[in-house]
Amino acid sequence: RLKYPQACVEHVQGDTARGLNRTAFTQLALSRWVEQGLTVVIIGPTGSGKSWLACALAQQACRREHSALYLRVPRLAEELRIQHGKGGLDDWALAPLEPAARADLLEIVDDRAGNRSRATILTTQLPVELWHGWLGDPTMADAILDRLLSREHRITLKGESLRRQRREPMTKTEADDPAN
Repeated sequence: RLKYPQACVEHVQGDTARGLNRTAFTQLALSRWVEQGLTVVIIGPTGSGKSWLACALAQQACRREHSALYLRVPRLAEELRIQHGKGGLDDWALAPLEPAARADLLEIVDDRAGNRSRATILTTQLPVELWHGWLGDPTMADAILDRLLSREHRITLKGESLRRQRREPMTKTEADDPAN
């Protein structure tokens, strides 16, 4: 259930102006990062292609007989709240974490850390230097970030939204048409 099931590594173009190194991305496409249980962190502004790249890497990992689970952190936090209610993560750092979600996140990250069969991809607009503050609790932030970032590969994208670049501007006639 990837957000972009059509995303595939074959369609990724190395664009140094955007910050994407084709050689480094090709190495990621081999899926060794999955086999080694590494974290891939994709950072960039809105519309820079973070989620699409993450889905392309996840789809490639699935082709190589690994499994993938795609979750946005707000949805993960909501699912965890529901589970807590019964019994008593794309878009990392988009909204503040509640203390219970922060504790759950630590448990998830701790379970995945160092486990070769549990690699992680994170996409975010927030630079890594600001993650500690976003996580809030200094002790928990240290624990989470140590586990996530001790073995990571980072892609930092830049540039304007690809969504805007793909839209063709309307002609004056089209702009005047109320159907548009």
